[in-house]
Amino acid sequence: MQSRKCWLDGKWPVSVCLVLSSSFSGQFQWLLYNRAVPSLIQEGPQCGLVALWMAGSLLSLSQDVSLERIMQVALERGYTAQGEMFSAADMARLAEELFQCQAELLSGGLEGENRGKILRHLTTGCPLLLPYDEDSNHEPCRRRGYKAHWAVVSGLLLGLRTGTLSPACREDGEISGLFRPGPACPPPAPHDVLEIYLLSKQGKSWRPQLWRYRQAHESNAQLTDFCPKRAGDGKVYVVPAGGVRAGLCGKTVLLRPRTAQSALPQPAGPPPAPER
Repeated sequence: MQSRKCWLDGKWPVSVCLVLSSSFSGQFQWLLYNRAVPSLIQEGPQCGLVALWMAGSLLSLSQDVSLERIMQVALERGYTAQGEMFSAADMARLAEELFQCQAELLSGGLEGENRGKILRHLTTGCPLLLPYDEDSNHEPCRRRGYKAHWAVVSGLLLGLRTGTLSPACREDGEISGLFRPGPACPPPAPHDVLEIYLLSKQGKSWRPQLWRYRQAHESNAQLTDFCPKRAGDGKVYVVPAGGVRAGLCGKTVLLRPRTAQSALPQPAGPPPAPER
């Protein structure tokens, strides 16, 4: 696969060069699970509410829910003061109330038992909401929660050992080595998965990004402290008992429609192996 721009969902360009490594040149075939989510740029500390709005497009609602409505209900329920969301549990409750979806709150980070659950969830085409520390390029970093932010994750990019891809997968018409799962495509064997990336979007950029799974896990697992600068800015924020550590650290919110087992026809199968 060449280092170039590709249209992963037919609408949004993503730089594929971010996932290329010279040491693996010629050894990978890339399997993409993804559904498009719309973009929305946040105003003020609305990252969690904007991420929820973007995720809502994948939840099979009969009518749209506006960001204004999300903000109104979050204020009425006492989940937020200015749009901030420092509680993943409150985020799950808000999602269920507004989008009539099933929201599953995971604790303990993205690895361990949660990894298989998260990957199976994403291969069905359902989104998840991920709190993490945001770097200057919007990617996950480790700032102890000082840069706490929310993103919606709508898909996976799996790097597979060459020659192990199912013939039921369809190759992209423009990018050699990039494949999408067909209706009868079986999941890859765990030992054939060499790389795992999350396809993510957040409220400060129009474009999705590919994040290494381990990078996202490490950022999510160290959200422990409230930013001192924010604590001293004179504004009111809703922070749960136990602080940022209790509200966000190691938390993830899986969202799925109540009326559908799966939003995509691909079988989930066993989880891929951890990134090497």
